[in-house]
Amino acid sequence: MLSIIQAAGWPIWPLIFCSILALALILERLFQLREYKVMPPRTLEQAFEIARQRVAPEENVLQLEKKGVLGPVLASGLRCLQKNPAASDEDIRAHMEIAGRLAGRQLERYLTALGTIASAAPLLGLLGTVIGMIEIFAGQTAGSSQPAQVAYGISIALYNTAFGLIVAIPALMFWRYFRTLVDNMLLSLEVASEQFARHLAQLRH
Repeated sequence: MLSIIQAAGWPIWPLIFCSILALALILERLFQLREYKVMPPRTLEQAFEIARQRVAPEENVLQLEKKGVLGPVLASGLRCLQKNPAASDEDIRAHMEIAGRLAGRQLERYLTALGTIASAAPLLGLLGTVIGMIEIFAGQTAGSSQPAQVAYGISIALYNTAFGLIVAIPALMFWRYFRTLVDNMLLSLEVASEQFARHLAQLRH
């Protein structure tokens, strides 16, 4: 592997950096997008229990805010009532929508970077191959080119394209997987938030 990297030349180093970065992003998202970290069990039920109390205890609201990604969204509705007990249902929903957007941003964290790597890696590999072929043909003087030597140089230059595809294909697959996972989680968050907003409205009316 070391000999291949040395033979491929300097253009392969950006690809190595991209591969390390992509691996780090994939591992981080695999850890953070686990269901129990996003929507811990009984979070919605706990929010219902807190809402049934006339004045939500601060410690209970703080506990709810620490429950994954869903907790802060539900707690934002309770916070709105703490600040203004006469707040309308629309005000409560607005506060929860803002918290939901922040939660969505948290879930989508690093996905843009991973998608960029998946798009850029093949181009970086192609650039490395083009640079390698330019150097090969520029080093050949008229009448002294040897086909075997040229073929070997081209095969070395193609290492960059191959490595670019090796980096891009897993990055693209994981990006698509995470994108689908986040969309499903956002839908679940939206449904839970709507259920909680309706519960608050029923308790107040």
